[in-house]
Amino acid sequence: MTTKPKARKFRIRRTATGSAKPEAPEAAGDDAVSTPPAQGAAPEQTVQTDINAIKREGLTGRQLRMARRMAQKHNLPATSDYDAVRLLREHGVEPFKRPNMLELVVPREDDVPGKPPHAGKAGQNVQLPQTVKPGQPNLPAPDMSPAQRREMEITQIQRDIARRRRRKMMMLMARLAFFVLLPTAIVGWYFYTIATPMYSTKSEFVILQADGGGGSVGGLFAGTQFATGQDSISVQSFLESKEAMLLLDRDRGFKSHFSQPWVDPIQRLAADATNEDAYKTYTRIVTIGYDPTEGVIRMEVSAADPETATEFSESLLSYAEDRVNDLSGKKRDDQMREAHESFESAQDERRNAQEALVELQMKGAVLDPQGVIAGLRARINTVELELQEKELQLAALLDNSRPNRAKVEGTQADINRLQTLLDGLNAEMVDASNGENSLAQLSVRIQMAQADLVSRDLMLQSALQQMETTRMEANRQVRYLTVSVNPVPSQEPSYPRKFENTILAFLVFAGIYLMISLTASILREQVSS
Repeated sequence: MTTKPKARKFRIRRTATGSAKPEAPEAAGDDAVSTPPAQGAAPEQTVQTDINAIKREGLTGRQLRMARRMAQKHNLPATSDYDAVRLLREHGVEPFKRPNMLELVVPREDDVPGKPPHAGKAGQNVQLPQTVKPGQPNLPAPDMSPAQRREMEITQIQRDIARRRRRKMMMLMARLAFFVLLPTAIVGWYFYTIATPMYSTKSEFVILQADGGGGSVGGLFAGTQFATGQDSISVQSFLESKEAMLLLDRDRGFKSHFSQPWVDPIQRLAADATNEDAYKTYTRIVTIGYDPTEGVIRMEVSAADPETATEFSESLLSYAEDRVNDLSGKKRDDQMREAHESFESAQDERRNAQEALVELQMKGAVLDPQGVIAGLRARINTVELELQEKELQLAALLDNSRPNRAKVEGTQADINRLQTLLDGLNAEMVDASNGENSLAQLSVRIQMAQADLVSRDLMLQSALQQMETTRMEANRQVRYLTVSVNPVPSQEPSYPRKFENTILAFLVFAGIYLMISLTASILREQVSS
């Protein structure tokens, strides 16, 4: 029956110099072996030699503090920073080497039972407390001044920065090549090899107004861009509308031209293309611009062949001319119709007033009631004067003491006759001034009818003048579309502009990449902060 050996316990005692020294193991029983005191001086000398060698390596304060923290982590009784480095190396831990994750997973050959520790193959990285690479002379490093050590560290930092800068530059060039240069090359390849050449024709036209009178305010702006600005804008909107595209397709076959198989796939219209798809192509090939300073409308039309482009341009010019005529013609017709209706109404009103005056004159059987009344008043005044003279004569005769009887009676008879005549005239005047059918009432009605006739005459004159003015204004509102530059077939294709479009694509892709990279950098900074 075999007995198991008893475990031995080691203690570390402190020497007088502060270094750790393992003491003799204590035997758990009668097997304890004491260490001879003569052998204690050699390990202490070896420890001091190792510490001096570590000091000559020129370690920085940061490395020494790192070694002290690592020794505390491994529960090693280090008395100083250099002693911590020594103890870590004795336990097979290099304090200044970053551990590799693969070395933490893959087992070492020295962990296999039956092999001595650190007995790896030749050329392998043996985990020993070494400060130099294998194959180099294991000599103590020379003492370095702080300036030299700082210069060495700065050089290492600069090399690391340069290495990272080169790596980032290579990554940047790779991203630019993939996100900017490659799409630009594809776009340039399309413009140079696949895109169908388009021929464009340019034309210019002006909308003019008929000359107006120089004395009017409108005559100051007649024939200028200020007088036809709205018409020019209206014509521009019409030529850019879907209505013009439908008219062009009806007369010239716009859809069928761009649906031909030899047109490149991007610019080609499908055989059953809708009006919306055709209108997108129409807005791309028809470019219209209006210059408000000169009043000129410039139009550029593109097509797959120059003859078709010229036909398209001529058709659009004819559509614009018809639209200008429609705009001005409707306005002229409305103005003339209103003026003519006003003139006819004034004529009817004057005719009615004149007929009313004639009816009043015929109803009283007197053409001039005021004259009749004035004559009657004159007769009454004459009779009254004669009556007063006769009364004075009678008074003179009666003043005599012995008047002539015959003269007195004759005078009294004359007075009686005049009084009777005066009473008759007064009665006639009363009959002419009172009642519905009196001369006075008839005179008032005739005066009102005459005043109404006069006002209707003035209104008729005003309507006639207004109609004449409207006619002149309508003639001045006539618009003329004058073509200053006629469309001419082009001999060389105008589109696509290969170089310009390629450069534009490069700028667009570069801008998109710049915006995305800036956004990503900002988001990364916000997340990390």
